[in-house]
Amino acid sequence: MSAFKAYDIRGVWGKDFNEDTVYKIGYFLPELLNTDHVVVGRDVRASSPVIHDQLIKGITDRGADVWDLGLSTTPMVYWATTHLNADASVQITASHNPAEYNGLKISRTGALPVGGDSGLKDLEKMVNEKPVSPSERKGKVKDYSHVKDEYIEYFLPLSKGLEDLNLSVDCSNGMSNLVIKEILANNKNVHYIYDTFDGTFPNHEPNPLEEKNCRALEKEVVKNNSDVGVIYDGDADRVIFVDDRGEWVQPDYVTAVLGYYYGKKGRKGNALCDIRTSKSTTDYLEKNGWKCTLWKVGHAFAKIKIREIKGIFGGELAGHYYFQDFGNCDSGVLASLLVLHVVEDLKKEGRKLSDLLSEIVTYANSRETNFKLENKDGAIKALYEKFAPNSLRVMDFDGYRIEYSDWWFNVRKSNTEPYLRIVAEAKDPEVLKEKMEEISSIIHQFE
Repeated sequence: MSAFKAYDIRGVWGKDFNEDTVYKIGYFLPELLNTDHVVVGRDVRASSPVIHDQLIKGITDRGADVWDLGLSTTPMVYWATTHLNADASVQITASHNPAEYNGLKISRTGALPVGGDSGLKDLEKMVNEKPVSPSERKGKVKDYSHVKDEYIEYFLPLSKGLEDLNLSVDCSNGMSNLVIKEILANNKNVHYIYDTFDGTFPNHEPNPLEEKNCRALEKEVVKNNSDVGVIYDGDADRVIFVDDRGEWVQPDYVTAVLGYYYGKKGRKGNALCDIRTSKSTTDYLEKNGWKCTLWKVGHAFAKIKIREIKGIFGGELAGHYYFQDFGNCDSGVLASLLVLHVVEDLKKEGRKLSDLLSEIVTYANSRETNFKLENKDGAIKALYEKFAPNSLRVMDFDGYRIEYSDWWFNVRKSNTEPYLRIVAEAKDPEVLKEKMEEISSIIHQFE
């Protein structure tokens, strides 16, 4: 199985890709992106040092220089790409995946993602088919570890005004540990858990989208009587929240919270949402002066679309949030700081995050439900034939989103895992239950 995916290169280390693959990726990358330098960062997974070494060897054997950040969050690599005016960058990470996984996220000039249709397929062909002939002139490895301090400095103005909040923060033993304590240094009432680097992720998988991985944080919020809980994924490009009641917050509702933040600042305009986004969120945003554009799932698509629509911000169900002010890239730390400012403003009014969420959420939501099956295309076709003909609207750019007056659902294939994914919503919880049973029974015919 190849590690080359729709959004990045990712798989089980030693099985889906190995040292030779990584060396060749490094070797052909300067040719693919027509550059004489590559920014490189890495996470703390056990396999990351050897991947780091082989990647650098490949890049320098091609004659290109490496601007080495060392340990980095993924958004820090994006930021460095634009901050340093670099033409190429690679973050070594498998993001939220279990410890045995690793991967590479590649960006070009302006931190634009290199995805399957924007270079990764070409790179895969080079790696598999082209010969390697090391250059006589080797590239140099330059120490750019100072970028971390500049990155933290970038966030410090936004950390002001949050000193009175009572916070619980789960760093997932991942890369948020690199920066978050310095960014929130002025707040003396932060309760951290799993705040040491450990690439084996001994406490829980670094995927906060799975609510089971947030149990410890939920308990911390209740125990500490915190205003909000914050949990970052393994590479800190995603963030999930637990409200003041200790309840996990569905990430697409946070997209509406970000609209609230910008609205308070007098900024309104275009917002990007993925095709799975709740109507609770889009209705709330549109009611408050935003124009919402729904688009494909995944950072490789979102970062291009948000530029196209000149979006101020965007959000995905997976907990990625994109910002015009951050080079149109995603940042878990930036998203968390903006949400903390909303919580601070609400606190001054005698309100809580849960109060705002109760205003936002007006639909019953199934959450994303996964079905593991072989004949995914057959199941999608059957669902389309059953539900599309009498619907009000059909979107067909990432699976299907089929909408009726009082309910809707999205069916799509995962780009990274062997699953068919369903999200459904209805005004009435009983209607939602009935429709999910009907959808499930159709899918089960194709197992």
